[in-house]
Amino acid sequence: MVHIVKQESQDMALGGAQSVDRALALLALIARHSGAGVSLSGLVSVTGLNKATVRRLVLALIRAGLVEQAEDTRAYHLGEEAYILGVLAQGRHGVLSQAMEQVQRLARDTGDAAFLSVRRGLHSVCLHREDGAHPIRTYALLPGGHHPLGVGAGSLAMLAALPDTEIEAIIAANATELASNYPKLGVDALRQQVGQTRDSGLALNPGLIFEDSWGLGVALHGPGGQLVGALSLAAVESRMKEPRRTELGEKLRAAARAIEARLTRSQGRKAS
Repeated sequence: MVHIVKQESQDMALGGAQSVDRALALLALIARHSGAGVSLSGLVSVTGLNKATVRRLVLALIRAGLVEQAEDTRAYHLGEEAYILGVLAQGRHGVLSQAMEQVQRLARDTGDAAFLSVRRGLHSVCLHREDGAHPIRTYALLPGGHHPLGVGAGSLAMLAALPDTEIEAIIAANATELASNYPKLGVDALRQQVGQTRDSGLALNPGLIFEDSWGLGVALHGPGGQLVGALSLAAVESRMKEPRRTELGEKLRAAARAIEARLTRSQGRKAS
């Protein structure tokens, strides 16, 4: 009897592992066709699995946010969570690996929270948060968190670094989300912030998302001048007043220059 129960447990474990393997294989297949999308029948044809099994596994991936289905074509594409996981994985090989030292130094030298963010279409995604030693902290942004471009200091710095036509298209596309979720950041207010950011070279969020949570941000550019992300600091309002805000801005700019120089050196090594 004991032997039978043990065998059944092993069979269940093997079945569970097989389901995970199949789901991951489907995810990889959907990823390879994510641009145009892939249909349910296409997945069935390529994998050789029956239709019911494929549908069950894909629904599990959809619930996890790793896959999404287009309403018009019903084709499957990578979902938002798949993108966020990919962005976070850049820490080993992407911009985060080149920026980590400066992000940590900023947090250590200022005592505040330092962040690295990147653009994801109409939004920004936080890749990394490094907390400083100051006991009073703001938790408005955490790793993996995403906001419409322009919402938050780092996000605003990236938006302001884009061409005017692209900025207008992004603001228009995000207008409904801004009105619903960010009442202090309407279309006109965001345009004004973009102008101020360009004039000063620093993005300032004066508690517009969460009260008493202020931020400073600066855009990061690659060797070819392309936007690669943003560096930012966040603290309570009392720690963002002048003249300290100017000092923080200088530290941000210096850290950004160091990161950009490292990106240039890294690109040079790859080219050689």
